[in-house]
Amino acid sequence: MTMFDFLLSPSAWLGALTIFCLRITDMSLDTLRMLFVMRGRKALVWTLGFFQSAVYVIAITKVLSNISNPLTVLGYAAGFATGNLLGMIVEERLAIGHIHLEIISQRHGVKLAKALREAGYGVTEISARGKDGTVRILSASVLRKDLAHARQIVHMTDEEAFMTSEDVRPIRRGFWRA
Repeated sequence: MTMFDFLLSPSAWLGALTIFCLRITDMSLDTLRMLFVMRGRKALVWTLGFFQSAVYVIAITKVLSNISNPLTVLGYAAGFATGNLLGMIVEERLAIGHIHLEIISQRHGVKLAKALREAGYGVTEISARGKDGTVRILSASVLRKDLAHARQIVHMTDEEAFMTSEDVRPIRRGFWRA
């Protein structure tokens, strides 16, 4: 059987597709696991790690047992890349955890803080001096699933506000909207 005939073989493609699907599963679980490590979710991290490593062992065994099939390597690599992306998309959709927002407003800081508070978000206001004069820095922590709503409030209240965000892990006390 020539290499060309081998590449047309349904079993060669089925093996590559199986490895591709295993790697998508493996890497999606791995990506989610790492993101939950950052959030301190120990039980979930253990569970994801257990299943991720089991799927990985099956995938790598299939690749190594069919190493002469170049499609298995292709399936492995494509599954790795796709699994990373899929894991990120799933984690984004789950939106678990908190986001810390820092909002800088030159003219509408007080109004913006009031609008965010009326929506149920805790906000701390700080007066500061920027390049062009006095500004208001607002510090707010929101659930990740509420980020789009908080951003909408900021945009509707002050289109020129500068906003940054970062993931946070609540430690203790304070105002955390549940």
